[in-house]
Amino acid sequence: MVRDTSVNLCGIRLQNPVIPASGTFGQGFEMARWYALDKLGAICLKGTTLEPRFGNPTPRIAECTGGLLNAVGLQNPGIDALVSKVAPHVRSLCRTPLIANISGFSVEEFGICCEKADACEEIDLVEVNISCPNVHKGGMSFGTDPAAAAAVTRAARKALRKKPLLVKLTPLVTDITAIARACEDEGADALTLINTLPGMRIDIRRRKPVLANRTGGFSGPALLPVALRLVNLAAAACKIPIVGCGGVASASDVIEMMMAGATAVQVGSANLRDPMACPGIIDALPALMEELGIEKLEDIIGII
Repeated sequence: MVRDTSVNLCGIRLQNPVIPASGTFGQGFEMARWYALDKLGAICLKGTTLEPRFGNPTPRIAECTGGLLNAVGLQNPGIDALVSKVAPHVRSLCRTPLIANISGFSVEEFGICCEKADACEEIDLVEVNISCPNVHKGGMSFGTDPAAAAAVTRAARKALRKKPLLVKLTPLVTDITAIARACEDEGADALTLINTLPGMRIDIRRRKPVLANRTGGFSGPALLPVALRLVNLAAAACKIPIVGCGGVASASDVIEMMMAGATAVQVGSANLRDPMACPGIIDALPALMEELGIEKLEDIIGII
């Protein structure tokens, strides 16, 4: 029996639910030399800001038990380069749906970037990362306050007249459902969760932080239980689709995420450890579905 791995995300049919997470897959085209990008469910492009950013000083990656820390600092060529060069280049290599990941340091920046992404024919969906610091509010993350999350979502929704809007949530909140509902109420078509947790490593011989930035975002397998819980809570609180992210490294993890309520799943740190992680997960899904008696992946979304 042929197992159906396809899912519908915001009206776009993905041949499978596996999406490389933003920031862990370059801009996508770098991986085309290793395998056909059309194998993926979708591709989430590297995080983009209004202006080009060089990123943080090195070292900005640190290994740790159960995952890794990164403090790359949103290094990217800026939104204009994304829509004029990067997205067209990736599209020339595949027909896989492309997701632009947008970051901003003010509500206005989010709106401008989303408007430019909306006008780009090669981009299919837009994911807004609200874990960025709000420069007008003393650096507090947009995603930690329902009102701020709503403001960004409202601005993005106004700018996006053609593309579906995904909002990526931070786990650093006491009530994820309040943030999730605020985004849904302002027009988000889907939610992505979770983003990284803050962490730190210290070089005990040098007596200094391992990262030049002192702290970074912790990701990897250790995050999976945290992500599963928050995905499950958000899925129960909202009617829009959830994209699960955090610690996914196997076909089994994908099934868990979908049972918790995710329609699609992003694979992050696993790509940095093994560039073939995503195709390996995709190849393993049909056999695991057969073992578990699953005919269609969509049948298990949110069954827990």
